[in-house]
Formats: sequence, structure tokens, C-alpha cells
Amino acid sequence: MSTSTLESTRLAIAKKVRILRRERRLSQAELAKKLGLSQSRLSELENGAGSFTAEQLVMLLQLFNVTLADFAPRRQKSHTDTLQNALARLGAVHLQERFDVLPSEQLTEVSDVVRETLIGAESSRLLTALAPVLVQNIDRLNLPKLHAQLVETGLQRRLGWLLENTLLALHKESSELSRPWALRYRRAALLIENWLAAFRVQSEAQRTADTLPPDVLDSDIRSQSTLDEVMATASDISQRWRIATSVQPSDFASALRAARADT
Repeated sequence: MSTSTLESTRLAIAKKVRILRRERRLSQAELAKKLGLSQSRLSELENGAGSFTAEQLVMLLQLFNVTLADFAPRRQKSHTDTLQNALARLGAVHLQERFDVLPSEQLTEVSDVVRETLIGAESSRLLTALAPVLVQNIDRLNLPKLHAQLVETGLQRRLGWLLENTLLALHKESSELSRPWALRYRRAALLIENWLAAFRVQSEAQRTADTLPPDVLDSDIRSQSTLDEVMATASDISQRWRIATSVQPSDFASALRAARADT
């Protein structure tokens, strides 16, 4: 089972326990006592901070008169699956395409896929997969329009963050490339550099970014202490754009390398 699957299962169990407890009109203190836990520890578990033990799960099944299947996350043809398929078709060929997920009519343009990934991607793997997508589609991507759309959501810093990470990854991966790949990388790097240069001159938001609160990108950041820890170890690019994420430039380079290997 992958890390992301384990995480979704753990969160689904936590959510289900909270729902069942409230349906049975049990207080946290009452359920905690039955499980041999402190109320504060049960509160943490119900909020996804840690996992119930196997023994505690068995007790929960008995207490609530439910089966283990009731705790399983409901697998849907999710937005994540749709994004993954769109990214794979646009150049992130190292991603596994799900053939049981129909293409979305809302994700037919490259700009739409990049925008939706920046806004709603639930995994760093999808975010870093944007690097090979940019390489393959840089001439089809309307960066000013994409930036304007992200301004409407207040998440425009994510675009600069993505482009700087991709640019650094392109430079790191530029040695010993075949001629076709070298040409693609140079073209993408040139257009990204030009846009970033213009953006730095024109954007007041970038000049004052260090005064803005962090834009929390990672879904597992749920407390101020975690946020502080992530920002303290964030890359220089993430610090500059005030993006709270553990994703590093090397992750974008790995995505570029993986996409080349699978072509």
C-alpha cells in the first residue's frame, strides 16, 4: 500500500470514528475511557494525528456495531485521478494513467491543467509532474492569462514558485541530453526566464512577498507548529515565494528525469 493510500485510509478512519461517536451521542471523554485513552489523545486521533491500534479498531467495531468496510475510504473517480491522467497525456508520462477515468471537458487546455494542479493537487508527485508538462507544452501555455486566473484565487505566487523550481530543474538536468531534449529544455528555460524577469519588474506582490503570510501548499500542514517547521526547512525558492511546502527543487528534477526515461 502506498504512502498516499495509507494516509487516506488513516484520515478516513479518523473521520468515521468522529461521525459514529457523535451519532451515538458519546462525548470524547466517554469514548476515550472505553478505549483506554486520554481525551486529548482521542481528539488528536479523530483529527488524523496518529493511528488507532489494531486492538482499538476491534473495540470500535464492537462499540459501534459496524464492519471494517465501514471505515474504508470511498474510492471515487476523483479530481486527483482526472488531473493525473491529464498530466500524463501532456508529457508527465511517468505518471500511471487510469484508463477507467474519462477525460474531463474542463481539462482540455494546458493552462487549465496547470491551474487546477496548482490549486487542487493533493500530492507533491502531481505538482512536480508539472515540470515535464511545461517542457512539452511551453509554446501552448499562455502564462499571462494563467497568472491572471490565479490572481483571482489569491494563489498567484504558486505560479512563480512552479516556474522557478522548473527553471532550476532544467538547468540541473541539462547536461548529456540528446539533441531533441536539449532543444526542448533550452526553449522552455528561455521562455520561463523571460516571463519571470518581466514578472519581477511588474509585480508589486513579489516585491513584498516577504511580508505576506505563507501560502500553505501541503495538505498535511494542520497546525502552526507544523507550518513553522516546514517553513524553516523550505527551499530558498519556497522561502522567496512564501510557499509552505516540503517539496524541493530536486523533486522537480527527478520528475523531468523520470519523464525522459519513460519516453
